[in-house]
Amino acid sequence: MNRPVRSDWSPAAALRLKWLVLRTAIEERLVYRGDFAFSTLVRFLPIVTQIFLWNAIYQNDPERSLRGYKFGDMVSYYLLVMLARAFSSMPGLSTGIAGSIADGSVRKYLIQPVDMLDHLFWHRVAHKLVYYAVACGPFALVFWLCREWLPGWPAWPVMAAFVASLLMGFVIGFLIESWIGLVAFWFLEVSSLIFIYMMLSYFLSGHMIPLEYLSTWLPFVEYLPFRFLAYTPAAILLGRIPASELSGELLLQLGWIVFLLALNRLTFRLGVRRYSSWGG
Repeated sequence: MNRPVRSDWSPAAALRLKWLVLRTAIEERLVYRGDFAFSTLVRFLPIVTQIFLWNAIYQNDPERSLRGYKFGDMVSYYLLVMLARAFSSMPGLSTGIAGSIADGSVRKYLIQPVDMLDHLFWHRVAHKLVYYAVACGPFALVFWLCREWLPGWPAWPVMAAFVASLLMGFVIGFLIESWIGLVAFWFLEVSSLIFIYMMLSYFLSGHMIPLEYLSTWLPFVEYLPFRFLAYTPAAILLGRIPASELSGELLLQLGWIVFLLALNRLTFRLGVRRYSSWGG
């Protein structure tokens, strides 16, 4: 098939396009704001189950320590992991990309001067902005109710590292799931890959249990990108990562972003070369 011809865009025009995509995506999500708000609130219910579960594991003993975590530390950890996963989770991204490749709608990115990954990225930014606009109240309530277990306010370098890790976790989550979706250029069905990714992410990101429980048997888990989706932001704020190692941690996270971005670009370029579609 013929390669798409893209006109050169000035930086100002590119910024206007990004703002248009972001604004439109926000408006789309606000159309069903009631359903969106309800689904957001329901996501807070599992943290209650986690608190009761770990209270049973610790046998109602707040001073008992497991792998360096007391009961209060574990509650704080899961609250922060919930916050981090709210940033890095990308529901429907992989299936949406795979579906657009299967039904041919991906052609709009090939014939129009719009970059597919950039367009989808700003859609996800809009989703997170609306999500946190709705969820900030429940988050504040949950953190206030659990305030006795939360650590004190950290020093500003630690807080800055925490915010940077959260934002980069969002980018890593986006790039991993977008790459899985792009694999649909070669495989018509990627649901099995998505399932495998979700299982690996649940265990290796620290979402299920802190990675200290896994590192003994899986020492390489410290170098995988999954840990940045949940564990790393929480560990930074809890002081599990020494201040002297924060810069190296963030550089490793940035390195994964560069690698995954290059992998996405390469996969998309190779996929377009073999892509063909018929119909109007």
